[in-house]
Amino acid sequence: MSTPLFPDPPPPPRDAPLAERMRPRSLEQILGQRQLLGDGGFLHRVLTARRLPSLLLWGPPGSGKTTLARLLAARTGANFFQLSAVSSGVKEVREVIARAAELRQRGQRSVLFIDEIHRFNRGQQDALLPYVEDGTVVLIGATTENPAHSVVAPLISRCRVVVLEPHSKEDLVTLVQRALSDEEFGLGSLGLRAAADTLLALAEEADGDARRALTTLEIAATLVSGDELTIDDVRRAAQARLLRSDRQGDTHYDLASAFIKSLRGSDPDAAVYYLMRMIETGEDPLFPARRMLIFAAEDVGLADPHALPLALAAAQSFERLGLPEGTLVLCEAALYLATAPKSNSVIVARDRAVEAVRRHGTAAIPDALRDGTAALSKTLGLGVGYRYPHDEPGAHAAVPYLPSPLQGEEYYEPSEQGAELPIAERLTRWRAAVRKARQE
Repeated sequence: MSTPLFPDPPPPPRDAPLAERMRPRSLEQILGQRQLLGDGGFLHRVLTARRLPSLLLWGPPGSGKTTLARLLAARTGANFFQLSAVSSGVKEVREVIARAAELRQRGQRSVLFIDEIHRFNRGQQDALLPYVEDGTVVLIGATTENPAHSVVAPLISRCRVVVLEPHSKEDLVTLVQRALSDEEFGLGSLGLRAAADTLLALAEEADGDARRALTTLEIAATLVSGDELTIDDVRRAAQARLLRSDRQGDTHYDLASAFIKSLRGSDPDAAVYYLMRMIETGEDPLFPARRMLIFAAEDVGLADPHALPLALAAAQSFERLGLPEGTLVLCEAALYLATAPKSNSVIVARDRAVEAVRRHGTAAIPDALRDGTAALSKTLGLGVGYRYPHDEPGAHAAVPYLPSPLQGEEYYEPSEQGAELPIAERLTRWRAAVRKARQE
């Protein structure tokens, strides 16, 4: 469950991971985030006023979201309750709320910190709303994903979104130096040294993530021979460095965008590169598979009607094959879509139809098109006059089908790409016949 944390947190146990032992114990020890904590920064103003609002801390892994939440609660004299959205649900939230309500009656404030709040579903997030609204708790949610994509709008409107930046290389070098010299919580008792280029290599490997920097340092300290850390020690500790791209980071959306734009731009080389970059760096392969399904309808459409079933077959095949063989079918689909003729006529037609529905509301359906199977319906003339297309020349009845106020409007405009060219030719003939029939 949750653990209250009061203004004087106990020191971490000696056997805790180095990243936990070196966690800042005061706001003054925090490296970076000067745009928030420096003079004039938002959090500096908040602390000066001692009125902590509900916050959504949005930043990459290892940027200090949890530490900042703890220290903000401590500095403002609030009780601190921490939950993880991965392992907690509405039950745990309600237990914390009940405890916070008791403390509130004694004049005490409480902060509820929810790590990875984006993993709460809509119902779980909605359950927080009344208690944030009435001030039972100050909510601090931490997320590595853009809140606009992962947090419900009513909760965003009740919180201030605070963006945390990844740590600079300079800050990470300082952090590592601090850990190497700290004898109480760090590695100072080992007497290790590290040259400037080694410190820089470690900072570069960490890629802005303070936790990753300290974890790598801790592993490297067990591999070193002698009393000086080397770049080789750092490389062995880090093993193979992966580009920072994961579902929990904003790069997730950047890679997805680059993938789709490469498909749309008919560049098969870039498309397969971004696809495999996503997969190689930890993305769930079914995510790009779903994006290709959408792309097949939105950007290829009827220019190649085989695109959608092929994309669907690729997604289903991957579910059966898994990794690594399943990447072959995803690559095949990506290459097919990238080299297919393109048409966005489907999404244009959809959007025009939606606009017409909203503009005209419940426009009356022509009587000839309504259901006339019931006796009363026939008495009212419903279904009367319907012309069965298969009884007409060319299997086409030159009659309007749209409601009267919309007749003459055209939503689907086939392109001259691929399989849509003959569609465009047929549709031109049919529409001309309908216009002629309306004028007669």
